[in-house]
Amino acid sequence: MSTTALSGLRDYLCGTLPLADMIWLSGQLEEFARLRQAEEELPPPLPRFTMDEINSMLDRAEQQAKEGKSVPNDEVWRRMKERRRLKKEHTEQIEELSVAV
Repeated sequence: MSTTALSGLRDYLCGTLPLADMIWLSGQLEEFARLRQAEEELPPPLPRFTMDEINSMLDRAEQQAKEGKSVPNDEVWRRMKERRRLKKEHTEQIEELSVAV
């Protein structure tokens, strides 16, 4: 939708809705936008594998573990926690910026 059309819609709503309804509608629009944004950030669905493919992957993983090419469990969890912390900080920064605007 064009900026002109959106501006016209905004002006129409502001001219016809009572203040309480405008505040309610703005909250609803913001919530809907956040939900849609979260949906768009979801990763694609995981592919389906046959049991033969899964067994083959497990065999390769076991061989890599024997060769010392795997990542220890504690390191995996440390990395996941760090990513979660960074994502939380990033989300908080975006929320602070959106409040400032």
